[in-house]
Amino acid sequence: MRAIWKGALTFGLVNVPVKVYSATEDHDVPLHQVHAKDGGRIRYQRICEIDGEVVPYQDIDKAYDDGERTVILTKEDLASLPAERSREIDVVEFVPTEQVDLLTLDRAYYLEPDSASPKAYVLLRKTLEQTDRTAIVRFSLRQKTRLAALRVRGDVLVLQTLLWSDEVREASFPSLDEPVRISAKELELSSALVESFASDFEPSEFEDEYQAELRTLIQAKLEKGDAVDTTETFGEQEEETGGEVIDLMAALRASIEKSREARGESKGGSTSDAASKGPSKKSATSSTPAAKKAPAKKSESKSEAKKKTAKAS
Repeated sequence: MRAIWKGALTFGLVNVPVKVYSATEDHDVPLHQVHAKDGGRIRYQRICEIDGEVVPYQDIDKAYDDGERTVILTKEDLASLPAERSREIDVVEFVPTEQVDLLTLDRAYYLEPDSASPKAYVLLRKTLEQTDRTAIVRFSLRQKTRLAALRVRGDVLVLQTLLWSDEVREASFPSLDEPVRISAKELELSSALVESFASDFEPSEFEDEYQAELRTLIQAKLEKGDAVDTTETFGEQEEETGGEVIDLMAALRASIEKSREARGESKGGSTSDAASKGPSKKSATSSTPAAKKAPAKKSESKSEAKKKTAKAS
């Protein structure tokens, strides 16, 4: 992993130098749009609605529209705003962990100690564990002030950004105000049903079956030869415009390759290995204990059928 931010976690007079890493990543297969007729890439241009001309990025400003009037905000306007550039994560308060509403949790980051001795880091971690408290902190990231919860996950401190209170919508449904009578028998049967599904949650037992099947489908098409050379999807105009598009494509290819390496896949590698793990995973949409393994078997049979089709062709 590569650190995206360096700073210091401070509470009272204690200063804990840390490195910040993104704790999550998107596992979806990257797809783009093409012309169904010839496979040419579909690209989007920034076109002005008044003169119909393509506008270079450097000539684009931001604006706010209230429905009747538009206020244009130039780069100079935005630069004049006070920008938070502090390299400190300041602890505001320590609160009971159960008081942090899960609905407000946003992006998660790992904190790694960034000093010769991790003693202060470990001290804070153990203190949070012993007191069953979560630290509410303020820090700035990409020039914006953020509110976050600092908690413990295993041996690591995790910083999880929080939505501001006015970003969480209130749920108000008139249908829930109507009186509903629940009998003791209904509640008893419902509780029994819950118990029949009772289990310890193991996230690793669940798999995104759609993505696994998508990777299997792509691999089958590659093995069948049902693909075109990527350079054939460039139009003449894009080739003539030169460096910018070609450099962008090179950067995209490099990014995809780097993403594959991060997932442990070989260059241009087979994705069938990922799909073959399906049978040992739980389906995220399973509705009964007996059906937990059914989607995985289905996924396995689809994969085998596609491979047989690819070989036959």
